[in-house]
Amino acid sequence: MPKRILTGRVVSDRRDRTVTVLVERRFTHPVMKKTVRKSKKYTAHDADNAAKTGDIVRIRECSPISKTKRWELLAADQA
Repeated sequence: MPKRILTGRVVSDRRDRTVTVLVERRFTHPVMKKTVRKSKKYTAHDADNAAKTGDIVRIRECSPISKTKRWELLAADQA
């Protein structure tokens, strides 16, 4: 089964080898027919401590690294 890849913005890089990524998705509400924005934060493993707050990054699903980390950092683009 392919692993999911999400794109989001780093909102925290305070922890060692860990970043918090805010992923926002947009969809049309089924009843109101209005575009709705929903966001969710994911904790991702950043082995090289490469990503900084504000960077746009891609994260990929992986096996559990810790209690909350189930994602790993793929690529970081400087914003």
